[in-house]
Amino acid sequence: MPSRQGNSHRVAIVGASSLRGKELKQVLEDRHFPASDILLLDESVAAGTLTEAGGEPTFIRALDEDSFEGIRFAFFAGSSGDAERNRVAAQSAGASVIDLTGALAGAGRKSASAVTRIPSLDSAAPTRPGGEVSGPAGRVAYYSPPAPVIIGCTLAIGLRTFQPLRISMLLFPPVSEREQAGIEELESQSASLLSFREIGQPVFGAQVAFNLLVGYGEECRPSLADMRSGVARDIAMYLDGRAPLPAIQLVQAPVFYGYAVAAYAELASPASAEQLAGAFAHLGVKTSAAGETAPTNVSVAGESEIHLARIERDPNVPSGVWLWGVADNLRLAATNAVRIAEELIGSSND
Repeated sequence: MPSRQGNSHRVAIVGASSLRGKELKQVLEDRHFPASDILLLDESVAAGTLTEAGGEPTFIRALDEDSFEGIRFAFFAGSSGDAERNRVAAQSAGASVIDLTGALAGAGRKSASAVTRIPSLDSAAPTRPGGEVSGPAGRVAYYSPPAPVIIGCTLAIGLRTFQPLRISMLLFPPVSEREQAGIEELESQSASLLSFREIGQPVFGAQVAFNLLVGYGEECRPSLADMRSGVARDIAMYLDGRAPLPAIQLVQAPVFYGYAVAAYAELASPASAEQLAGAFAHLGVKTSAAGETAPTNVSVAGESEIHLARIERDPNVPSGVWLWGVADNLRLAATNAVRIAEELIGSSND
Protein backbone atom coordinates (compact mmCIF):
# COMPACT_ATOMS: atom_id res chain seq x y z
CA MET A 1 0.00 0.00 0.00
CA PRO A 2 1.69 3.25 -1.03
CA SER A 3 2.36 5.95 1.53
CA ARG A 4 0.14 8.98 1.58
CA GLN A 5 1.26 12.38 2.75
CA GLY A 6 0.88 12.84 6.51
CA ASN A 7 0.47 9.12 7.24
CA SER A 8 2.92 7.58 9.68
CA HIS A 9 1.32 4.48 11.20
CA ARG A 10 2.26 0.98 10.10
CA VAL A 11 -0.53 -1.54 10.62
CA ALA A 12 -0.43 -5.34 10.75
CA ILE A 13 -3.48 -7.58 10.36
CA VAL A 14 -2.84 -11.06 11.74
CA GLY A 15 -5.34 -13.48 10.23
CA ALA A 16 -5.67 -11.45 7.05
CA SER A 17 -7.24 -14.33 5.10
CA SER A 18 -10.14 -14.70 7.58
CA LEU A 19 -13.50 -13.04 7.02
CA ARG A 20 -12.75 -10.71 9.93
CA GLY A 21 -9.32 -9.91 8.53
CA LYS A 22 -10.66 -9.11 5.07
CA GLU A 23 -13.41 -6.89 6.50
CA LEU A 24 -10.92 -5.14 8.75
CA LYS A 25 -8.69 -4.27 5.81
CA GLN A 26 -11.70 -2.91 3.93
CA VAL A 27 -12.81 -0.76 6.88
CA LEU A 28 -9.31 0.66 7.30
CA GLU A 29 -9.40 1.73 3.66
CA ASP A 30 -13.00 2.98 3.69
CA ARG A 31 -12.38 5.13 6.78
CA HIS A 32 -9.12 6.48 5.29
CA PHE A 33 -7.20 5.30 8.32
CA PRO A 34 -3.82 7.09 8.45
CA ALA A 35 -1.69 4.10 7.55
CA SER A 36 1.59 4.30 5.69
CA ASP A 37 1.51 0.53 5.23
CA ILE A 38 -0.89 -2.35 5.92
CA LEU A 39 1.00 -5.60 6.46
CA LEU A 40 -1.13 -8.72 5.88
CA LEU A 41 -0.03 -11.69 7.99
CA ASP A 42 -1.37 -15.21 8.44
CA GLU A 43 -0.48 -18.80 9.15
CA SER A 44 1.85 -20.46 6.67
CA VAL A 45 -1.03 -22.22 4.90
CA ALA A 46 -2.37 -18.84 3.75
CA ALA A 47 1.00 -17.16 3.22
CA GLY A 48 1.75 -16.22 -0.38
CA THR A 49 -1.89 -15.59 -1.26
CA LEU A 50 -2.19 -12.70 -3.70
CA THR A 51 -4.60 -9.96 -2.60
CA GLU A 52 -4.74 -6.17 -2.67
CA ALA A 53 -4.49 -3.29 -0.23
CA GLY A 54 -5.23 0.30 -1.08
CA GLY A 55 -5.82 -0.68 -4.70
CA GLU A 56 -2.34 -2.18 -5.02
CA PRO A 57 -1.49 -5.90 -5.37
CA THR A 58 0.16 -7.44 -2.33
CA PHE A 59 0.81 -10.83 -0.74
CA ILE A 60 -0.21 -12.28 2.60
CA ARG A 61 2.99 -12.98 4.49
CA ALA A 62 3.80 -15.72 6.97
CA LEU A 63 4.27 -14.76 10.62
CA ASP A 64 7.88 -14.71 11.82
CA GLU A 65 9.91 -13.16 14.64
CA ASP A 66 10.38 -9.89 12.74
CA SER A 67 6.77 -9.49 11.57
CA PHE A 68 5.98 -6.67 14.01
CA GLU A 69 9.08 -4.54 13.53
CA GLY A 70 7.99 -0.90 13.17
CA ILE A 71 4.29 -1.76 13.57
CA ARG A 72 2.14 0.77 15.44
CA PHE A 73 -1.11 -1.23 15.52
CA ALA A 74 -1.37 -5.02 15.45
CA PHE A 75 -4.90 -6.30 14.82
CA PHE A 76 -5.48 -9.98 15.63
CA ALA A 77 -8.41 -11.14 13.49
CA GLY A 78 -7.68 -14.82 12.84
CA SER A 79 -7.45 -17.63 15.38
CA SER A 80 -7.26 -17.23 19.14
CA GLY A 81 -4.05 -19.26 19.03
CA ASP A 82 -2.40 -16.66 16.81
CA ALA A 83 -3.29 -13.94 19.31
CA GLU A 84 -2.04 -15.91 22.31
CA ARG A 85 1.23 -16.88 20.63
CA ASN A 86 2.11 -13.52 19.10
CA ARG A 87 0.71 -10.75 21.29
CA VAL A 88 3.91 -10.53 23.41
CA ALA A 89 6.08 -10.25 20.29
CA ALA A 90 3.83 -7.48 18.95
CA GLN A 91 3.88 -5.52 22.20
CA SER A 92 7.62 -6.03 22.67
CA ALA A 93 8.10 -4.46 19.23
CA GLY A 94 6.14 -1.42 20.42
CA ALA A 95 2.76 -2.16 18.82
CA SER A 96 -0.62 -1.55 20.39
CA VAL A 97 -2.54 -4.82 20.19
CA ILE A 98 -6.22 -4.84 19.23
CA ASP A 99 -7.67 -8.33 19.58
CA LEU A 100 -10.84 -9.38 17.73
CA THR A 101 -10.52 -13.07 18.64
CA GLY A 102 -11.38 -12.84 22.34
CA ALA A 103 -8.23 -14.72 23.35
CA LEU A 104 -6.78 -11.86 25.38
CA ALA A 105 -9.74 -10.79 27.50
CA GLY A 106 -12.16 -12.32 29.95
CA ALA A 107 -12.03 -13.89 33.37
CA GLY A 108 -10.43 -17.30 33.38
CA ARG A 109 -8.94 -17.09 29.90
CA LYS A 110 -5.35 -18.18 29.41
CA SER A 111 -3.91 -14.84 28.30
CA ALA A 112 -6.47 -12.47 29.80
CA SER A 113 -4.99 -8.97 30.11
CA ALA A 114 -6.78 -6.85 27.50
CA VAL A 115 -9.16 -3.97 28.07
CA THR A 116 -12.59 -4.30 26.43
CA ARG A 117 -13.43 -1.22 24.38
CA ILE A 118 -16.58 -0.17 22.53
CA PRO A 119 -15.89 3.45 21.44
CA SER A 120 -19.53 4.20 20.57
CA LEU A 121 -20.38 3.64 24.25
CA ASP A 122 -17.34 5.35 25.82
CA SER A 123 -19.18 8.54 26.74
CA ALA A 124 -22.05 6.60 28.35
CA ALA A 125 -19.88 3.89 29.93
CA PRO A 126 -16.30 5.16 30.28
CA THR A 127 -13.48 2.75 31.06
CA ARG A 128 -13.10 2.33 34.79
CA PRO A 129 -9.95 3.89 36.37
CA GLY A 130 -7.11 1.44 36.67
CA GLY A 131 -8.62 -0.89 34.10
CA GLU A 132 -5.78 -0.59 31.60
CA VAL A 133 -2.97 -3.09 32.10
CA SER A 134 0.26 -2.45 30.22
CA GLY A 135 2.21 -5.23 28.55
CA PRO A 136 5.74 -5.31 27.11
CA ALA A 137 7.03 -1.91 25.96
CA GLY A 138 4.26 -0.28 28.02
CA ARG A 139 1.63 -0.93 25.34
CA VAL A 140 -1.93 -1.78 26.39
CA ALA A 141 -3.78 -4.62 24.68
CA TYR A 142 -7.40 -3.96 23.78
CA TYR A 143 -10.21 -6.42 23.19
CA SER A 144 -12.63 -5.42 20.44
CA PRO A 145 -15.66 -7.67 21.05
CA PRO A 146 -17.81 -9.35 18.37
CA ALA A 147 -21.16 -8.13 17.09
CA PRO A 148 -23.46 -9.81 19.67
CA VAL A 149 -21.52 -8.28 22.57
CA ILE A 150 -21.61 -4.81 21.00
CA ILE A 151 -25.34 -5.18 20.31
CA GLY A 152 -26.13 -6.48 23.80
CA CYS A 153 -24.14 -3.78 25.58
CA THR A 154 -25.58 -1.04 23.38
CA LEU A 155 -29.18 -2.06 24.01
CA ALA A 156 -28.60 -2.44 27.77
CA ILE A 157 -26.98 0.99 28.08
CA GLY A 158 -29.63 2.63 25.86
CA LEU A 159 -32.38 1.23 28.10
CA ARG A 160 -30.58 2.11 31.34
CA THR A 161 -32.15 5.59 31.60
CA PHE A 162 -35.64 4.05 31.70
CA GLN A 163 -34.86 1.87 34.73
CA PRO A 164 -35.67 -1.52 33.19
CA LEU A 165 -36.93 -4.13 35.62
CA ARG A 166 -35.73 -6.87 33.25
CA ILE A 167 -34.22 -7.19 29.78
CA SER A 168 -34.23 -10.34 27.64
CA MET A 169 -32.37 -10.71 24.35
CA LEU A 170 -32.78 -13.46 21.76
CA LEU A 171 -29.81 -13.27 19.40
CA PHE A 172 -29.66 -14.90 15.96
CA PRO A 173 -26.08 -15.55 14.80
CA PRO A 174 -25.41 -15.95 11.05
CA VAL A 175 -23.24 -18.78 9.78
CA SER A 176 -20.44 -16.33 8.91
CA GLU A 177 -19.66 -16.22 12.64
CA ARG A 178 -18.04 -19.61 11.91
CA GLU A 179 -15.92 -18.07 9.14
CA GLN A 180 -15.81 -19.30 5.53
CA ALA A 181 -16.43 -22.91 6.53
CA GLY A 182 -19.82 -21.94 7.97
CA ILE A 183 -20.81 -20.12 4.80
CA GLU A 184 -19.78 -23.05 2.61
CA GLU A 185 -21.72 -25.51 4.76
CA LEU A 186 -24.97 -23.50 4.57
CA GLU A 187 -24.52 -23.08 0.82
CA SER A 188 -23.78 -26.78 0.32
CA GLN A 189 -26.65 -27.95 2.53
CA SER A 190 -29.12 -25.66 0.76
CA ALA A 191 -28.12 -26.97 -2.66
CA SER A 192 -28.19 -30.60 -1.49
CA LEU A 193 -31.62 -30.32 0.12
CA LEU A 194 -33.10 -28.69 -2.99
CA SER A 195 -31.65 -31.55 -5.04
CA PHE A 196 -32.80 -34.25 -2.56
CA ARG A 197 -29.22 -35.26 -1.80
CA GLU A 198 -27.68 -36.17 1.53
CA ILE A 199 -26.24 -33.14 3.35
CA GLY A 200 -22.80 -32.70 4.87
CA GLN A 201 -22.51 -31.18 8.33
CA PRO A 202 -18.84 -31.06 9.40
CA VAL A 203 -19.11 -27.53 10.85
CA PHE A 204 -22.43 -27.47 12.71
CA GLY A 205 -23.06 -31.20 13.07
CA ALA A 206 -26.70 -30.56 12.20
CA GLN A 207 -28.93 -29.28 9.42
CA VAL A 208 -28.61 -25.50 9.48
CA ALA A 209 -30.17 -24.88 6.05
CA PHE A 210 -33.88 -24.00 6.14
CA ASN A 211 -33.78 -24.53 9.89
CA LEU A 212 -33.39 -22.89 13.30
CA LEU A 213 -31.09 -24.48 15.87
CA VAL A 214 -30.90 -24.18 19.66
CA GLY A 215 -27.92 -26.52 19.67
CA TYR A 216 -25.33 -28.05 17.33
CA GLY A 217 -24.19 -31.63 16.88
CA GLU A 218 -22.40 -33.27 19.81
CA GLU A 219 -19.00 -33.06 18.11
CA CYS A 220 -19.29 -29.37 17.15
CA ARG A 221 -16.89 -27.02 18.94
CA PRO A 222 -17.52 -24.44 20.12
CA SER A 223 -21.06 -25.52 20.92
CA LEU A 224 -23.92 -23.05 20.71
CA ALA A 225 -24.11 -23.22 24.51
CA ASP A 226 -20.42 -22.25 24.69
CA MET A 227 -21.04 -19.34 22.34
CA ARG A 228 -23.99 -18.20 24.45
CA SER A 229 -21.90 -18.38 27.62
CA GLY A 230 -19.11 -16.38 25.98
CA VAL A 231 -21.45 -13.64 24.79
CA ALA A 232 -23.15 -13.41 28.20
CA ARG A 233 -19.77 -13.31 29.98
CA ASP A 234 -18.36 -10.59 27.75
CA ILE A 235 -21.50 -8.46 28.11
CA ALA A 236 -21.34 -8.79 31.89
CA MET A 237 -17.60 -8.00 31.85
CA TYR A 238 -18.13 -4.80 29.87
CA LEU A 239 -21.25 -3.53 31.65
CA ASP A 240 -19.79 -4.31 35.10
CA GLY A 241 -22.58 -2.65 37.08
CA ARG A 242 -23.04 0.26 34.66
CA ALA A 243 -26.34 -1.12 33.29
CA PRO A 244 -28.70 -3.98 34.16
CA LEU A 245 -27.51 -7.31 32.80
CA PRO A 246 -29.79 -8.79 30.14
CA ALA A 247 -30.85 -12.42 29.93
CA ILE A 248 -29.21 -13.92 26.82
CA GLN A 249 -30.25 -16.71 24.47
CA LEU A 250 -28.85 -17.69 21.05
CA VAL A 251 -30.68 -19.37 18.18
CA GLN A 252 -28.68 -20.28 15.07
CA ALA A 253 -30.32 -18.79 11.97
CA PRO A 254 -29.94 -20.10 8.39
CA VAL A 255 -28.53 -16.81 7.08
CA PHE A 256 -25.08 -15.98 5.75
CA TYR A 257 -24.51 -12.51 7.21
CA GLY A 258 -26.10 -10.10 9.66
CA TYR A 259 -26.60 -10.55 13.40
CA ALA A 260 -30.25 -10.07 14.43
CA VAL A 261 -31.73 -9.53 17.90
CA ALA A 262 -35.25 -9.60 19.32
CA ALA A 263 -35.21 -7.90 22.73
CA TYR A 264 -37.87 -7.35 25.37
CA ALA A 265 -37.60 -4.86 28.23
CA GLU A 266 -40.04 -4.18 31.04
CA LEU A 267 -39.50 -0.62 32.20
CA ALA A 268 -40.20 0.99 35.56
CA SER A 269 -42.79 3.18 33.82
CA PRO A 270 -44.07 3.48 30.23
CA ALA A 271 -41.86 5.34 27.73
CA SER A 272 -42.67 6.47 24.21
CA ALA A 273 -41.01 5.09 21.11
CA GLU A 274 -39.60 8.56 20.45
CA GLN A 275 -37.98 8.75 23.89
CA LEU A 276 -36.40 5.35 23.46
CA ALA A 277 -35.21 6.11 19.92
CA GLY A 278 -33.62 9.31 21.20
CA ALA A 279 -31.66 7.43 23.86
CA PHE A 280 -30.34 4.99 21.27
CA ALA A 281 -29.49 7.77 18.79
CA HIS A 282 -26.96 9.12 21.32
CA LEU A 283 -25.20 5.76 21.06
CA GLY A 284 -25.03 5.82 17.26
CA VAL A 285 -27.99 3.47 16.72
CA LYS A 286 -30.31 4.13 13.78
CA THR A 287 -34.03 3.58 14.52
CA SER A 288 -36.69 3.37 11.83
CA ALA A 289 -39.33 6.07 11.89
CA ALA A 290 -43.06 5.35 11.79
CA GLY A 291 -44.01 3.88 8.42
CA GLU A 292 -40.46 2.96 7.46
CA THR A 293 -39.56 -0.61 6.57
CA ALA A 294 -37.95 -2.55 9.39
CA PRO A 295 -34.25 -3.37 8.90
CA THR A 296 -33.24 -6.84 7.71
CA ASN A 297 -30.03 -8.83 7.36
CA VAL A 298 -29.98 -7.80 3.71
CA SER A 299 -30.73 -4.11 4.21
CA VAL A 300 -27.89 -3.56 6.71
CA ALA A 301 -25.17 -5.22 4.60
CA GLY A 302 -22.15 -2.93 4.51
CA GLU A 303 -23.50 -0.67 7.28
CA SER A 304 -21.36 0.08 10.34
CA GLU A 305 -24.20 0.79 12.77
CA ILE A 306 -26.86 -1.16 14.63
CA HIS A 307 -30.29 -0.64 13.04
CA LEU A 308 -33.53 -0.92 15.01
CA ALA A 309 -37.10 -1.18 13.80
CA ARG A 310 -39.57 1.24 15.33
CA ILE A 311 -39.85 0.29 19.01
CA GLU A 312 -43.24 -1.19 19.92
CA ARG A 313 -45.14 -1.54 23.17
CA ASP A 314 -46.21 -4.97 24.33
CA PRO A 315 -50.00 -5.40 23.95
CA ASN A 316 -50.37 -6.99 27.40
CA VAL A 317 -47.74 -5.21 29.51
CA PRO A 318 -48.13 -1.38 29.53
CA SER A 319 -44.48 -0.75 30.43
CA GLY A 320 -43.11 -3.54 28.22
CA VAL A 321 -41.38 -2.76 24.91
CA TRP A 322 -40.08 -4.90 22.06
CA LEU A 323 -37.03 -4.12 19.96
CA TRP A 324 -35.96 -5.71 16.69
CA GLY A 325 -32.45 -4.95 15.53
CA VAL A 326 -29.94 -6.07 12.93
CA ALA A 327 -26.28 -5.32 12.24
CA ASP A 328 -23.74 -6.43 9.65
CA ASN A 329 -21.78 -8.70 12.00
CA LEU A 330 -18.42 -8.43 10.24
CA ARG A 331 -18.66 -4.71 9.52
CA LEU A 332 -19.80 -3.78 13.04
CA ALA A 333 -16.95 -5.72 14.68
CA ALA A 334 -14.29 -4.42 12.27
CA THR A 335 -15.44 -0.81 12.61
CA ASN A 336 -15.29 -1.07 16.40
CA ALA A 337 -11.68 -2.29 16.20
CA VAL A 338 -10.62 0.48 13.83
CA ARG A 339 -12.31 3.10 16.01
CA ILE A 340 -10.22 1.92 18.96
CA ALA A 341 -7.06 2.63 16.93
CA GLU A 342 -8.42 5.99 15.78
CA GLU A 343 -9.08 7.04 19.37
CA LEU A 344 -5.60 5.95 20.41
CA ILE A 345 -4.16 8.15 17.67
CA GLY A 346 -6.38 11.03 18.78
CA SER A 347 -5.36 10.71 22.41
CA SER A 348 -1.66 10.56 21.52
CA ASN A 349 -2.04 13.79 19.51
CA ASP A 350 -3.72 15.71 22.36
